[in-house]
Amino acid sequence: MTAQAVKLTLYRWAGAWGPFKVNIPCGECSLTVDVINDTLETELAGIPVELEIRDWLTEWWKPLPKGGWHAPIVMVEGKLVSQGHALNRGVLTEAIIAAHVERAGVSGNHLYGKASCPHCVRAKEYFEQAGVEYVYHDVVRDPRALYEMIGRVKPIVGAKTPITVPQIWIDGTYVGGADQLGGLLGLQVEPNPDRGQNSLTARPSLVA
Repeated sequence: MTAQAVKLTLYRWAGAWGPFKVNIPCGECSLTVDVINDTLETELAGIPVELEIRDWLTEWWKPLPKGGWHAPIVMVEGKLVSQGHALNRGVLTEAIIAAHVERAGVSGNHLYGKASCPHCVRAKEYFEQAGVEYVYHDVVRDPRALYEMIGRVKPIVGAKTPITVPQIWIDGTYVGGADQLGGLLGLQVEPNPDRGQNSLTARPSLVA
């Protein structure tokens, strides 16, 4: 089943309102269009996105209730993500992925981790010992992987719980960390008091 496209709207400095008409192109609006198109082709490749470009002066009142008043105005699913300056592609990537994960489930086996995490190494070993194929996502080197992981895990563990690595899915079902994976695969997991110190933040986690 194909996920519903994420709606992306750009209000550029263009159009007309009564006697007023925009005659000078907006450089930052043009740059924002370029950033959007390139980001959709690279970081966001494969995610269905419906892009709509509208003239702000002609429809200035439409984004106003959402706080948008200074073009270029960028909105994702009706939520304001940027205005008044050229778009930051990281902000766009995070907003699009956050909207996408709400409507697209996970399929297959996935391990989100980072190279310096010993628990991620341990989780990989569990997969290999069990002969289970999986897809590895490096959340440090790949911003998309980081945003996807956070967007999918936060609704499960709670907004105030710090997100650690690894985060694992089996057959599209959330498992948790390395200990949970080892138990699920029937492998012996030795107690280790240092587990939980692999967070992306400085705080410990209940998920190893």
